Amino acid sequence: MNKKQKKILYRILLTIFLVILVQFLSLNGYPKLILYISIYLLIGYDIIIKAYKGIIHGLVFDEHFLMTIATIGAFALAILTKSEDYLEAVAVMLFYQIGEWFQDYAVDKSRKNIAKLMEIKPDYANIEVDGSIIQEDPDNIEIGQIIIIKPGEKVPLDGLVISGESSLNTSALTGESIPRNVGVDSEVISGSVNINGLLKVKTTKKFEDSTVSQILDLVENASSKKANTDKFISKFAKYYTPIICISALLLAIIPPLFISIFSTGDANWLDWIYRALIFLVISCPCALVVSVPLTFFSGLGGASKEGILIKGSNYIEALAQTKSIVFDKTGTLTKGVFEVVAIHDNEMDQDKLLEYAALAESYSTHPISTGIQKAYGNDIDRNRVSNIEEIAGKGIKANVDDKEVIIGNDKLMELFDINYIPCKHIGTIVHIAIDKKYEGHIVISDKIKETSKNAISNLKHLGVKRTVMLTGDSHKIADYVASSIGLDEYYSELLPQDKVLYVEKLMKKDPKEYKLAFVGDGINDAPSLMRADVGIAMGSIGSDAAIEAADVVLMDDNPLKIAKSIKISKRILKIVYQNIVFALGVKLIVLLLGVFGIASMWAAIFADVGVTILAVLNSLRALNAKNI
Repeated sequence: MNKKQKKILYRILLTIFLVILVQFLSLNGYPKLILYISIYLLIGYDIIIKAYKGIIHGLVFDEHFLMTIATIGAFALAILTKSEDYLEAVAVMLFYQIGEWFQDYAVDKSRKNIAKLMEIKPDYANIEVDGSIIQEDPDNIEIGQIIIIKPGEKVPLDGLVISGESSLNTSALTGESIPRNVGVDSEVISGSVNINGLLKVKTTKKFEDSTVSQILDLVENASSKKANTDKFISKFAKYYTPIICISALLLAIIPPLFISIFSTGDANWLDWIYRALIFLVISCPCALVVSVPLTFFSGLGGASKEGILIKGSNYIEALAQTKSIVFDKTGTLTKGVFEVVAIHDNEMDQDKLLEYAALAESYSTHPISTGIQKAYGNDIDRNRVSNIEEIAGKGIKANVDDKEVIIGNDKLMELFDINYIPCKHIGTIVHIAIDKKYEGHIVISDKIKETSKNAISNLKHLGVKRTVMLTGDSHKIADYVASSIGLDEYYSELLPQDKVLYVEKLMKKDPKEYKLAFVGDGINDAPSLMRADVGIAMGSIGSDAAIEAADVVLMDDNPLKIAKSIKISKRILKIVYQNIVFALGVKLIVLLLGVFGIASMWAAIFADVGVTILAVLNSLRALNAKNI
C-alpha cells in the first residue's frame, strides 16, 4: 500500500469514527452544521478540488463534479428544510471514497514496476588490457572491440566468436528451449548466457543497438501503444452528469416560472427548489460508484483464489471481449523442461543404455544432460566415470567402467566415423556408442502440457475465433505442437522483434471491438505481452519480466485457466450490468415521482442508500469463482 492509499484509508477510518461519535452528541443548529461540514471536508476535499480543476480545464461533467454537486445539494436540502439531517451528504462522499480506494488499491497492489526487466541488461563486459582482464561498462565498448565471456556470464553485446566453443542459453531472448552451440565465426546475441566454454567475441554492434537494448525499447514502446481503458464510471458520468444537473436546474426554474406567467396561483419557488434538490439527491450515483468498482474488486479477489491474478478492472472487460489468443510455445503450451520421451536401443537393454548415458553425462550441467539423469532416477556413482572430454557443440566422450562411451548428436557420430541410425521422432536425438559400437539413441523433448489441447478446445467453445502460436523453435517442432493441440495458425523461428510485429499484424486483422490476448512466460515475451490488448503470463515458472509486463498471471501455469479467466470476466461484467440496470431503473422511477412531488426524502434515501446496499450485496457474488 503506497502513501497516498494509506492517507485516504486513514481519512476513511477517521470519518467513520467521527460520524459514529457525532451521533452521541446532543448538538443542534450551527455547531452541528459546522461539525458535519468539517467531517465532509475531511473525507471529500480532494473530490471537490478535482471537480474544481475539471471545471477549469473544461471537463465539467465528470463523476467528481456530480458527487460534489449532489452532496452540496444534500446539505442545502437539510438546511432549507431545517431537518438538520446532514449525514446523507457525508455518507454519500464516504461511500464514494471507499469505492475509489478499493479499486485503486487493487490495481496498484497487483501492478508492480516493470523496472525489473532491466535485470536482463548485462552489468559489464570483460576486456583484456596488458594481459589482465578488467570489467568495462557495455556502453563504452566500441564496434570491433574484443570482449571475453566466461562460463556463467551474460553476453553483453552482439558479436562474432573469434575464439572458443560453448553452448548459449538463449531462452530468455528467443524462447528457444534448446541451448545453442557456438564456435568460431558464430554470431552471439546480447542477453544470452554462456553455459560452459570461454569465448572471445568481436563486437558487431554498440550496446544501444544490441538485442537486449532492443527488447528493453520494445517494452517501453509497446507500453505507450497500449490503449488506456477509461474507468467505467467516468464514461457513464460523461453523459449522466450533465443530463441530471441540467434537469435539476430546469426543474427548479421552468415549472414555477411557467406558473408565474400563465397562472394566477402561487408559483411556490421554494417548493420547486426543494423538488430539484431531492432530484439531485435521488440521482446521486452512489450505487454505481460503489457497486461497480466493488464488483470488479470482488471479481479480482475471486479470480485470485483460483490462481488467476488480473491486474485491474480494465483487463476484465478486455478479457471478456477477447476473440484472438496468441501463444508462446516453450513453458506456455509445453512444460519448458527437457524429458526423455523415447529410448531406441540397437542390441543393449534400454535401462542399461540409459545408465551409461546418465553416467557419461553426470558431470555436465547442460539441460539435456539434466533430463537424461532425471530419467535414470538412480544415484550416480561418479567414481565409475573417468577421462571426460566435452566436445563443444557435439557431445561428450568419457570412460564408464573402462568402456569408452561416446554420446551426442549426429555430428559427434560422424566425427568418430560411427554409423548411426537416424530418428524421425520430434525432439533432440542423443546417440550413444560404446567402444565405437553404436548402441542406440535417446529422444529428449519439451513435452506438451497435458491440458493444452483441452485449453484450446475450451477457448473455441467460449467464442475465441483464432488461436495462434509464435515460437523461436524450428518449423518441425512448431508444426508438431500446433497440430497436436488443434491451433489454427503458427509461426516459427521468430525473435522477440518478430513476435511483436506478428502480434500487431494480427490485431490489425481483427474488428475493432475484438480484443487480442498474448500468452507467454519468458523475458522474450515481455514486449508482446505489453503490446497485446491483454498480456497473460504463466506465473509459477514465468520470468519476472513476463509477470511484471503481463495484465493477467496464471499462478499454476495451467492453460485451462485462460478459459476460466475469460468465464470469470464475463460473469463479472454480467453482475456489473445487472447493477447498472437495477440502479438506473429504480432511480428513474423515483426521479419521476420526485418531479411530481410524490417522492419524499425517504424515497430519495431508498433510491440512494437502499439501492446501494442491494447493489453491493449483488457485487459480492463476484467473490465466488470456484465453480465457474
